Amino acid sequence: MISYLRRVFVESWLGRVCAIVIFLAFIGWGVGDVLGYMGTETDIVAKVGQQRITSADLAQSLQGEMPTIAKQMGVTDPAQVPAAMRQQIAYQVLQRLIGQAELQEAARKLKVAVPDSAVRDEVFSLPYFKGANGQFDRNILNARLRERDIPEQRFLTMIRDDLTSRTELQPIGQAASVSDTLTKRLSDFGLQTRTIDLIRIPFAEQPTPAAPDDAVLRRYYANHLNDFRTAELRHARVVVLSPASVADTISIDEKDLKRVYDEESDRYHVPETRDVQVVTMQDEAQARAVADVWTKGGDWSAVQAAAKGGASVEMPGARPSAIPSESLSKAVFAAPLNEIQGPFKSEGGWVVLRVTKITPPKDTPFDIAKKEILQQYRDAKGPSVVGERSRQLQDAMAGNGLDAIPTDIGAAAAAGTLDTQGNTQDGTPAPLPASGKLRDAIVQQIFTQAKGAKPNLTEGPDNSWYAVEVDTITPAAQLSFDQSRAKVLAAWQAEARKHAADEQATALYTAAQEKGGLANVAGAGAPVVKGLAFSRSVPNKAIPAALMDYLPRMKAGQSVMAEDAGEFLVATVTSVSTPNPMADLAGYQRLKTALAQSTGDDLVASYVEALSKRTPPVINQRAVQAALSSLGFDGSAAP
Repeated sequence: MISYLRRVFVESWLGRVCAIVIFLAFIGWGVGDVLGYMGTETDIVAKVGQQRITSADLAQSLQGEMPTIAKQMGVTDPAQVPAAMRQQIAYQVLQRLIGQAELQEAARKLKVAVPDSAVRDEVFSLPYFKGANGQFDRNILNARLRERDIPEQRFLTMIRDDLTSRTELQPIGQAASVSDTLTKRLSDFGLQTRTIDLIRIPFAEQPTPAAPDDAVLRRYYANHLNDFRTAELRHARVVVLSPASVADTISIDEKDLKRVYDEESDRYHVPETRDVQVVTMQDEAQARAVADVWTKGGDWSAVQAAAKGGASVEMPGARPSAIPSESLSKAVFAAPLNEIQGPFKSEGGWVVLRVTKITPPKDTPFDIAKKEILQQYRDAKGPSVVGERSRQLQDAMAGNGLDAIPTDIGAAAAAGTLDTQGNTQDGTPAPLPASGKLRDAIVQQIFTQAKGAKPNLTEGPDNSWYAVEVDTITPAAQLSFDQSRAKVLAAWQAEARKHAADEQATALYTAAQEKGGLANVAGAGAPVVKGLAFSRSVPNKAIPAALMDYLPRMKAGQSVMAEDAGEFLVATVTSVSTPNPMADLAGYQRLKTALAQSTGDDLVASYVEALSKRTPPVINQRAVQAALSSLGFDGSAAP
């Protein structure tokens, strides 16, 4: 159900404007509107014309959407989302509900009505409610709604509202078009190709100078004292409680694993799927003309051009149940690979098709799938388990510090000496039971906490907790010149090699600027890599990122010098060319379609903005706060 709701309200036309509604919230929610609501409808959180958003609507939306939103934030348990963030999310959900109400109010004024038959057809078409035979199953619908605690009437209202929104928004979005002039300009911008010559001058390849006398080294040492110090070292004891550390302690009954396996049968028993290209024409003669173009070797773009006046679609990963026409479904799954089929008559007209890929069915046995299901369960359950067990760890530490950590809660402990970079004395990473941001937080705590201070359980990133106790501190110390002489010599030589590389690169760059490019510089002294091409739409990984701030704006014959990690770079743009977009009609059409889609989205956004100005929402702030408080979204309770 969650995935279905996401499709309805995120991937639908209504979902596309949610971000716009949120963005326009401060425009639509004037202070006067918020403070001016003095009605007696205490269970109404907002009004838009004759539309009402009740406290129950807001509560149900929050409870239904919070798990998905939390997952998008990288948190598997909504309880782990900070209270302030939960309140912000709650207002965003309310803003989305107001956006829906704006559209429903506009539909009412426009007298847009969705018949019951359209709602029924939409429900029957949803694959989530189909049985093994590919047909709608009423029992599955009832079970799904019961699992998600969604009343049937509310579900049907959601479907009707979405169909109403589509009726309003689709004509607006689909009316957008983009001129060939704009498409060509953007195509030229993205496809404009530059070719460069490139020379790399690594520092390490420069000759190593002989050791200078001590006076030079002592002067270098005096100018770089901070480079010749021992690092501060601290010995610490650490305990970590995280989803990773508790994972192995989380178990689930075999029967529950089997139940999940059975419920997600479509995932573990994938039928044969096919990628297919289909053209439907209303006239048999036109269909035969399309088939003739195809059989004579025309590619898909040529076939689409020949099918003007008809419908041409690509269906990747199609299953039999996903193809609306039974006769078309049978034809698709009986067709040989890469052979033109048709024309033949179907319910929608005369069809010509080609199957471009066949993916055989795949069955995953339960013994294999249960490992994945268990791991997913542990990943989902881990944050809440950590939250519960953090209290046990806190209680244990209150008595005997880090000496009495329970062995059955999944806490990981470690002890050792490390520096501020988290490395041991030999330069290897210290074996802390954490990684990423959590590891960084622990190292920072070790080097800010006083020696002997009582360990406190601290909440860390990624739903984790940790405690630190510092035993000993070895302060950083300045090394004498004699102690660090070898390091001073190595550092001086490294700097000399870099300086030599800089001089060589500068000379090449200056000569290239004067003579029109590296190709005209005699005896460059380093190998020139020629013919490296790139465009804004097709970057070249062989070209260092340090150059890409300059090259896309340069003209043919211009040169540039830059420094990358451990080397200097000199490059010359040898040519700038703009390919004819008509040479790739399919790519040109894809760009034009994408631009039209973007323009359509802008039109829809403008329409929604106009609605919010024409019918401003009226907010009952007290009812909103009461609804949020009842769910714990104001920080007063857990949701």
